Amino acid sequence: MKYIFVIFLLGTQNLFAQQTKGDKTTIENLKKEIRYLADDKLEGRRTGSAGEKLAYEFIEGEFKKAGIKTYLSNKTYIQPFDVHDGREPGPGTSLVLAGVSMELNKDFFPYPFSGNTKRISFSEEETGYYDITSLLNDNINNPHFDLTENIISFAKKAQEDGKKLVIVKNMPVKGYDFSFDGKDKTPALGIPVLYLLPRDKRSASAIVTQSPASSVAVTIVEKKRVGHNVIGYINNHAANTIILGAHYDHLGYGEDHNSLYTANPPMIHNGADDNASGTAALIEIGRWLKTSGNKKYNYLLVSFSGEELGLFGSKYFTDHAGVDLKLVNYMINMDMVGRLNDSTHALTIGGYGTSPEWGRLISKTDPAFKINIDSSGTGPSDHTSFYQKNIPVLFFFTGSHKDYHKPSDDAEKISYAGELQVIKYIENIITQTNKEDKVAFTKTRESAGGTRSFKVSLGIMPDYTFSELGVRVDGVSDNRPAQKAGIRVGDVLIQLGDNKFTDVQTYMDALNKFNKGDSTQVKLKRGTEELVLPITF
Repeated sequence: MKYIFVIFLLGTQNLFAQQTKGDKTTIENLKKEIRYLADDKLEGRRTGSAGEKLAYEFIEGEFKKAGIKTYLSNKTYIQPFDVHDGREPGPGTSLVLAGVSMELNKDFFPYPFSGNTKRISFSEEETGYYDITSLLNDNINNPHFDLTENIISFAKKAQEDGKKLVIVKNMPVKGYDFSFDGKDKTPALGIPVLYLLPRDKRSASAIVTQSPASSVAVTIVEKKRVGHNVIGYINNHAANTIILGAHYDHLGYGEDHNSLYTANPPMIHNGADDNASGTAALIEIGRWLKTSGNKKYNYLLVSFSGEELGLFGSKYFTDHAGVDLKLVNYMINMDMVGRLNDSTHALTIGGYGTSPEWGRLISKTDPAFKINIDSSGTGPSDHTSFYQKNIPVLFFFTGSHKDYHKPSDDAEKISYAGELQVIKYIENIITQTNKEDKVAFTKTRESAGGTRSFKVSLGIMPDYTFSELGVRVDGVSDNRPAQKAGIRVGDVLIQLGDNKFTDVQTYMDALNKFNKGDSTQVKLKRGTEELVLPITF
């Protein structure tokens, strides 16, 4: 009985087989769902936006039509979660120079590490002026120059000298673009530090000297937005549950700087393949499950938001699932399943190594697909959040393409017949596991999950949702440098050798300064304790 599944898949997966009436209905549903989700009126489904709201209301409506019930205790399909979106200047932030009110973000902005203050008056003698024009010109080709570190050093010295604030100014310098960096996690200083945008050719000191009527007020606040998961439930009153998931959020107009489109003006990123295709597949599998007769397991269908920002929605769900995760059989994730290539028929299945059963249940050869196997349980999509909770996962992906993270990822480029075959393949897996007991979980190798290459790796999975200073460890791979050094899940890394970092991006910059075989020290926080551990790459 255990080996029938491979034969079953080989016999049914034929892209050129005549479509049944049910197949045609599914394709029409896919077209309707993907076209709606990838319509311009949703403005790219950016997490926390009005377009995201239109999307989750649509998904909720499709769940209801399919007879898929609510799961959350408050009888709603919608699970909100906070997205920590960095910092921003708060209400009341202002600057008056020589009696003239400066406009925030047009004439000036406070640095993210600026100290907060209620409105105070200041004079020339109480101000630290820093004209950085020459500094920028002298270091424009210096890859080791760190402007932020330089400004912080100046401001600390100014505070020691009794200054009330620091004003940074420069003439326009080619190659530099100044704006408020809300992702900067540098700890706040004790005095306000402001940047005066280079619109006035006079020096900052000359502007203040003209009049004593100068004042400043600064508040730097945490910026938040709210994302929304959509959760449906098919309750078969079973002991264990299977989770099916796909993220529905996308890039909006590229405001979060995760687009590969660099031209102007900003354009809507409709994300038809990424991931209206996976969302539509989730809805259609939900419809099928309601009539399939697969009753051995319950089914949770989760459409995640916040994936494009760093798996925010799936991480929140796994931390607030309301179900004992030990009772979850496995999780299937569908992300970009709409571009099956007509010539190669390539289908990547990730998570192959997360259960010994997948090797028995999934054939690496198939007449309809060229199966590419990725054993890792981690990667750049939501199944990673479940793997980190010791849940077996499978990840389905029809491949990247030239429209990835660009405004050109539109609905007319979807291979609807190809997506139908991917859906049927997944349905066959669900049907076969319906006949079997809960699958076992196994750890796998680490996957970097991105396009950036590194000479070395610690072997950790960062928590991309962590909003404080440093990088919190969400997973530690076996027999890798981090585990050998004694790093644990929950530790917050803050320094590698002499390289301090504040977030995942600056951590990666620090990591890239080391070569295989190098030895150094890693500084981390474990609860209230600060530790320094030796580590070898």
